[in-house]
Amino acid sequence: MKDFHRDHPQFSLCGLNCLLCPMNLGGYCPGCGGGAGNQYCAVARCALEQGGVEFCTQCGQFPCARYRKLLEYDSFIPHSRMVRDLERAGELGTEVYITQLKERRAILDQLLAGYNDGRRKSFYCLAVYLLEPDSLRRAFAEICGAVPADSSVKEKAITAVGILKKAAEADGVTLNLNKKPKEN
Repeated sequence: MKDFHRDHPQFSLCGLNCLLCPMNLGGYCPGCGGGAGNQYCAVARCALEQGGVEFCTQCGQFPCARYRKLLEYDSFIPHSRMVRDLERAGELGTEVYITQLKERRAILDQLLAGYNDGRRKSFYCLAVYLLEPDSLRRAFAEICGAVPADSSVKEKAITAVGILKKAAEADGVTLNLNKKPKEN
């Protein structure tokens, strides 16, 4: 939406972690209310209609039918954790939550810079988004220690993916997006 701006574009109205989205990484979307880019959003329009709430949880109608529909399927990042992430941001405070989100983004940036064979961007975004912060930190430290410096990028990627999958399994996390079935 034109002229839709928020104080925290890294973390969306509805609870998506925009900073970890492939669209944000690629520069196609500035995040929720971050300016020019992928700005059409029914939730943003609704937030403006509800008086410009910063997060959906501040609306008296939360969780409304529109919001619940968002939880059914994923786009570029998981929607299943939106409510949990909004609650966590409420408990920690938005600034602390965004600081943790930036830490995740720093790990994601390092994974993409050093362990991406050109086919792992979405997987790394998903893993960094879904793993608990401590598990993510441990997995990344293990990745850094397990990959010899002279390894090829392909070898680094295979090792990193294996370690992240193992961490996800230990956390009981499935590293898949819930895609909407194609209509016939």
